Amino acid sequence: MRILYLINGLNGGGAAFPVPELIATAERHGDTVRVLALMPQDGRAAERFDRAGLDWALIGRGPRDFIPSFRKLLAEIRAWRPDFIWTSLSRACVYGQIAGRITGVPVLSWQHNAWLKPGNVRLLRLTGRWADRWVADSDTVATFTHDTLGVAHELIDVWPIFRARGDVPQAKPCEPGGRFRIGSLGRLHPNKRYADLIDATIWLRDRHPEASKRLEILIGGEGPEQAALAARIERAGLDNLRLVGFIERPADFLAGLHGYVQPSHHEGMCIAAHEAMQAALPIIATPVGELQRSVIDGETGHVVPVGDPPALAKASLALADDRARAAQMGQASRDRVIERFGESAFDRAGFAVLDKMAAVVARRQRA
Repeated sequence: MRILYLINGLNGGGAAFPVPELIATAERHGDTVRVLALMPQDGRAAERFDRAGLDWALIGRGPRDFIPSFRKLLAEIRAWRPDFIWTSLSRACVYGQIAGRITGVPVLSWQHNAWLKPGNVRLLRLTGRWADRWVADSDTVATFTHDTLGVAHELIDVWPIFRARGDVPQAKPCEPGGRFRIGSLGRLHPNKRYADLIDATIWLRDRHPEASKRLEILIGGEGPEQAALAARIERAGLDNLRLVGFIERPADFLAGLHGYVQPSHHEGMCIAAHEAMQAALPIIATPVGELQRSVIDGETGHVVPVGDPPALAKASLALADDRARAAQMGQASRDRVIERFGESAFDRAGFAVLDKMAAVVARRQRA
């Protein structure tokens, strides 16, 4: 099949990050894929797309470029003549669903998160009926897609967008007497709740000052909360928590840690946390999205409530205080993601999605 894959933009992380892996599976399925991005955003995905040899183009200039980018989308559809349109994230889903309705091309829509802004929910409930099928990146997101967007269960497939690999660099146990380094990767956005991590570090310093000295916390990423978080760290006078900016080589960053923390309010698959598990790191996470199933309390890490800085602090200290146990949890994390999300499982889920879309395309062509 010829697939036109419409994404929101070219951000270096998030839903754009796994696009090359998804397309590689489609190509193994025998399909040809062209990628269109609606917005430049930070542009970092462009290099990743080029390295993967993807056929892609940018058709919009920014978040307010509504009509021109939609016209370019219609022109691409009419010129390239795809068998179906594949959409990802709210703006691209709405654009693609409307374009599919106008052109008569079938639509497959991704849902990546178990939470949407109320306005996006209303839009997708309106235009989502024009999608022929949906694919969720986790079971949690599939439930959200049914319950919140009103999509019938039989129209939703699950394809976890994390493809676990066995050849990535592995984290090493923390040396006795060394600082236990805990990190996180993510967009500096309120949803990630990095302010809670700062408050946890303050709580630990004020109540257990000697223990606090055994921890170092690194947050990698950029985003709208960057200035506010930096100011909060400076006001608190923290010397063991740093914002380290965008991470060019996530695998190397993760391999240099001893633990990983994900304090988010909402998640879908949460690729970064699963990459950390792949790197053999013990995880501290809130029970959201796919993390509810991946992080087993006491086995692959610690589960803490959303919005509970003292719980984050105590879980961090528990890893630092029992480093041998932390290393065991890290190995259990790696074993779990390799088993659940290895290459064969990734392709198997993808082929099932693409086979069902092939059936949709065949029915349309017979009609």
